[in-house]
Amino acid sequence: MLCLLILTLIALCYAANNNSSGKTSGNKGTQQFPPYSPCGYGACFCAPGMPGMPGNPGPSGPAGIAGSPGTQGSTGPRGDKGDAGKPGSQGIPGPKGLQGTTGKVGPRGTKGEIGNPGSRGPPGTLTSNWKQCVWNNINDDKDTGLVKECVFKKKSDITGLRVFWNGNLRIQKCNNCCRRWYFTFNGAECSAPAAIDGVVYMVYGNKGGAQKNLHRPRQLEGVCEKVHKGTVRVGFWVGNCAGYGSADAYSGWNSVSRIYVEEVPPPQA
Repeated sequence: MLCLLILTLIALCYAANNNSSGKTSGNKGTQQFPPYSPCGYGACFCAPGMPGMPGNPGPSGPAGIAGSPGTQGSTGPRGDKGDAGKPGSQGIPGPKGLQGTTGKVGPRGTKGEIGNPGSRGPPGTLTSNWKQCVWNNINDDKDTGLVKECVFKKKSDITGLRVFWNGNLRIQKCNNCCRRWYFTFNGAECSAPAAIDGVVYMVYGNKGGAQKNLHRPRQLEGVCEKVHKGTVRVGFWVGNCAGYGSADAYSGWNSVSRIYVEEVPPPQA
């Protein structure tokens, strides 16, 4: 390739020399040139000249297109811990969280001091509290003493006790005679407001050889107040009538007898 270029240059130089030899002038005719040119006769090989001065920088070319992102570099070593920053401003309250699970029961605390008495509350309502004691064929012929007893649990001091006896009672074979049956509460007769009792009286029970023996069902009933709360022994007794002597009494013949006890609210004012 280099040889081809050199041959082409030689041919061009040769043609140029021939053209220069054949030029004419208007008055002088053909002008002859020396056979030797500055580069030598028949040759156009010249010595290289001095290097020229560097040219001025050209204008900046247009910006190139952005290159594709490089690959992710490896993680550098961990830096030293920085100084603590200033506290930030108070954030807005977050939403309410879910309810947590119930914790374990803590140890029992020490007993506190006794508080001041509270104000008195309104009167409460009394729930039903009653009892009945039932016997079949008591057939008790005693003239004086305890016939039967019914034990009751009273809840309040301000309530009353309603009691009744239902059963057969009689006296016999006497004239102008009387027996008294009555209730007691823990061994004492009622005094608020009064005793709860009943009497059976008979006249001409043995006149003219007739012997009266009349058994009758009877009920004695009343309410006793101011009976203390707790266990109350309600007794049913027989004894003398006021102003009369003894007589032949009989209780609970050939039938069912019962003592009924009920705790009732206090009376109205």
